[in-house]
Amino acid sequence: MTDTSKGIDWLIKTLRSDQSPDGSWDYPFETGLSTDAYMIILLRTLEINDEELIKELAERIVSRQDTNGSWKLFYDEREGNLTATVESYYALLYSGYYDKKDKRLQNAKKFILSKGGIEKVSMFTKVMLALTGQLEWPSFSHLQVEIILLPLSFPINFYSFSVYGRANFTPLMVLADKKLSIKTDKSPDLSDLLGGRLDSGSWIRSEEMRSLFSFIGDGVKNLIGLPQQLHKLAIQRAKKYMLDHIEDDGTFYSYYSSTFLMIFALLSLGYKKSDPVILKAIEGLKSMKCVIDGHSHMQYTTADVWNTSLIGYVLQEAGISPADPMVGAANQYLLKRQHTKFGDWVIHNPASLPGGWGFSDINTINPDVDDTTASLRSISRMGSGHHDAWSRGINWLLTMQNDDGGWAAFEKNTDTKLFEFLPIEKAEFILTDPSCADITGRTLEFFGNYTNLSKDHSSIKKGVKWLLNHQEGDGSWYGRWGICYIYGTWGAVTGLSAVGIPGSDESIQKAVDWLYRIQNRDGGWGESCYSDNKRTYVSLGASTLIHTAWALDALISVSDKPTPAIRKGISYLLENLQIEDWTTAYPKGQGMAGAFYIHYHSYRYIFPLLALAHYRKKFET
Repeated sequence: MTDTSKGIDWLIKTLRSDQSPDGSWDYPFETGLSTDAYMIILLRTLEINDEELIKELAERIVSRQDTNGSWKLFYDEREGNLTATVESYYALLYSGYYDKKDKRLQNAKKFILSKGGIEKVSMFTKVMLALTGQLEWPSFSHLQVEIILLPLSFPINFYSFSVYGRANFTPLMVLADKKLSIKTDKSPDLSDLLGGRLDSGSWIRSEEMRSLFSFIGDGVKNLIGLPQQLHKLAIQRAKKYMLDHIEDDGTFYSYYSSTFLMIFALLSLGYKKSDPVILKAIEGLKSMKCVIDGHSHMQYTTADVWNTSLIGYVLQEAGISPADPMVGAANQYLLKRQHTKFGDWVIHNPASLPGGWGFSDINTINPDVDDTTASLRSISRMGSGHHDAWSRGINWLLTMQNDDGGWAAFEKNTDTKLFEFLPIEKAEFILTDPSCADITGRTLEFFGNYTNLSKDHSSIKKGVKWLLNHQEGDGSWYGRWGICYIYGTWGAVTGLSAVGIPGSDESIQKAVDWLYRIQNRDGGWGESCYSDNKRTYVSLGASTLIHTAWALDALISVSDKPTPAIRKGISYLLENLQIEDWTTAYPKGQGMAGAFYIHYHSYRYIFPLLALAHYRKKFET
């Protein structure tokens, strides 16, 4: 048995032992400390004294504090992160298990004041602080809730936002209108963290932005009806949107942030803290708790479908039969979670019936392209009995292609550039859902390797053209949902290769040369989270299993023989498969540059197994 086969066997054995009874894999979806902090703040504000959970979350937060008093979003964030530190500090105080005299909190306070105080935190954190009585609500006259009434024909309307934007923006517009603020007997006083005066006017950054607000305001004024009636109707429409998009577990779209905001929005509309809708939402959030290294963590959402679709596919790539009970159970789990309901995606894609897959275990209305291709890969070898699911999934994918030729995550053609002028931090990540190289590449890879779609099919030709037009000057591609240029380049190269672009093609060669240039001396690859915020490749200064696997899989897909660099990379993987250090816990996914990073606990098994399986299949058999 080769070393490659030994490594593959160890990975398969690990995955087999980690599978859940229902056929899924429920590896944690870890997103830092923000959700832990917000859960403490939510429970205390609603006076739900779940002491065991509050204490567990507080202990996790304390365990992650850095020596300078700050909290970080990722290992190499040099000075720490102000927003994360304010959220953690506030949650620890509100928990009641730590006070301002605690040395750790004193160090945190020094860090916060050295960075300008709580006025300098992110917008969503300012909202949370305003909701809980720590900051005054700024003027949100430019975020009129009446925007929800604007017709689809208006250049900016409610459905111009991405689905993630609508999920968070809908309760936010209600809260901005009502200016809810709730304090309790246990509320801390953060006034000593004010670094100066909070200038709400600074949220409007330019005259162009003011013009945009004026434009939206003109659209609202042209709505037929009296202003007071329109305002009441808009509030009712926002409330109905939230209630209509609650999943079976009580969460709003199964996202932590939107559910948190919805709870407060409903309170602002007169709901009691004891209302069944609110209590069920809280139970839904609690149900997403997991345990990591002995500490409780509130997941932002669950990743069961994503984990299971990728693992089911990769196991089969590694030679496990689709008839194996492990793969069979995974595929049955996936088939049960194919969507049958219409979601918001139908607004811009009325040509398709439901047929996609979502990300989380309980997601029924918010499918995405990436989960759909991954799930279809996993069920592709099942044989008879899944034809309907297969054809519905394929049809949904084809109809979700953007007019520009690429594929986005959740919706079609929701990429207006006008949102760049809104005073919303990270607006391009929150409010838009553009075509991106990672998803476009992975969709092409699926069509090329798993369907009979002709390479001359118009969808494939448009997808190829989009990718080639969006290659960076250095040969890489930016990956929207992973870290970051290695991820995007892997998706693009494997996708182009699968639909017939030869390894000799100039674009492929540029990408290959770039991957070779950034390889580390130990044979691996590693990229910093700074890449996505700076929008240029930043080396991590160390290798990681996952970055190495992505780079290797891209190179293997377009190489005729194992080059010395590929062999060295494979050696790195095999020698480090069982490593446990900061590089294995380093985020490899992102939801919002500079603010929201994801550590997928499943990736350390999935992608090394994929790279090793492809290496063995191509070069050792």
